Amino acid sequence: MSDSKPSIRILGKKIGMTRVFDKEGTLVVCSVVQVEPNVVAQVKTKESDGYSAVKLGADRLSSAKKKNLSKPLLKDYEKKNIDPRRHLFESRVDDTSSFELGQEIGVDHFSEGAFIDVTGTSKGKGFQGVMKRHNFKGGPAAHGSGFHRHAGSTGNCSTPGRVFKGRPMPGQMGNEQVTVQNLKVVKVDVEKNVILVKGAIPGSRTSKVWIQSAVKKTA
Repeated sequence: MSDSKPSIRILGKKIGMTRVFDKEGTLVVCSVVQVEPNVVAQVKTKESDGYSAVKLGADRLSSAKKKNLSKPLLKDYEKKNIDPRRHLFESRVDDTSSFELGQEIGVDHFSEGAFIDVTGTSKGKGFQGVMKRHNFKGGPAAHGSGFHRHAGSTGNCSTPGRVFKGRPMPGQMGNEQVTVQNLKVVKVDVEKNVILVKGAIPGSRTSKVWIQSAVKKTA
């Protein structure tokens, strides 16, 4: 993203993955994110709200789906002359002077070659053991071994006589919020509202992802 544009988080949808060739002819594996332009539904300032933020609406609703929203929310959209959106969220910003009500923010907010952070919900893998969940090596694979895929010792004897918090144990794996930082923007297609990001991003196909300018930029 260019330095002239303010940093803001917008909502998109993961479409899948693909491969493209860069200018040097190197094959680059990319994640495809579709971003329907997010609309500014409210601008919050320190003077009026105590902090600076922009409330954005994403995923335009059809006429048949508008009934799923509450009446106060529909009235608020009508008052602001904005088409109702399925998702409504806030994005903290340092300066709100460049945003106005009804403004649309799409993939053109980012530029090719810039670095972004992508946040999404990882795929749920259910209850898993320590080898898959924490990359444990496991025990001997011989027939006489009674220790193959166990976690081994998890606590102490009579002192202190308990299992310490944070010990790697079997349990629920995945289905949690994950942020991947410093991913390079390979291509921005404004006509199709699509952005290609180098590498993998969390989530399954059609899952929601948030993208923003990299907090800690890579050289």
